[in-house]
Amino acid sequence: MTENAETNDELPTVIPIFPLAGAILMPRSNMPLNVFEPRYLQMVKDARAADGYIGMVQPRDDKDETAKPDIFQVGGMGRITHYTETEDGRNIIRLTGVCRFKVAAELSVMTPYRQVQPDWAFAGTDLEEPTQSKPMDREPLMAALQIYLTQKQLDADYDGINTAPDEVLVNTLSMIMPFGTSEKQALLEAVSLHDRVETLVSLLSMATSATNSDVTTILS
Repeated sequence: MTENAETNDELPTVIPIFPLAGAILMPRSNMPLNVFEPRYLQMVKDARAADGYIGMVQPRDDKDETAKPDIFQVGGMGRITHYTETEDGRNIIRLTGVCRFKVAAELSVMTPYRQVQPDWAFAGTDLEEPTQSKPMDREPLMAALQIYLTQKQLDADYDGINTAPDEVLVNTLSMIMPFGTSEKQALLEAVSLHDRVETLVSLLSMATSATNSDVTTILS
């Protein structure tokens, strides 16, 4: 357990949620957020006055712009670890991931933002930093990533990638890669780091194959 890590007994029984398509938060990972909607400004204010916890969830339909979109039932909870208020009233915050959760129930509340009762089904694996008897086999992941980046004509800091710890590398890639909502959710819900690596490799390979297929169709 890390020095400032939560324990099961310290996890909250109610958390506010921030539905945002394409945004998944992994344990011990950082997510910057630019908050400007009044309801979420109030959420940040209330969270900072309490324990600092906010749950990130994805809408099931990323085109649903209603005030209360249907959401996936697994999200990632983080704590506000950086806060800045801009001159125009926005909040620039950083959430540091603590633990994934399942939505046990959504509460009827008077706040402008939504709140849920979380089920900490993932707490047993998320609160402990992963320990490995030997380093992860990065070869399949690196091969799939390099093909994907080359095909998309994207640059990468390979020195940083090669020196990043396994969990940092896998979770950061899962959070930043431009996959669709369902694909992002699959990465979030992968039970273990090993499962997430396999999912990530499959998604990178499918994205590459899809592009190759598109090119073949155009040229044929």
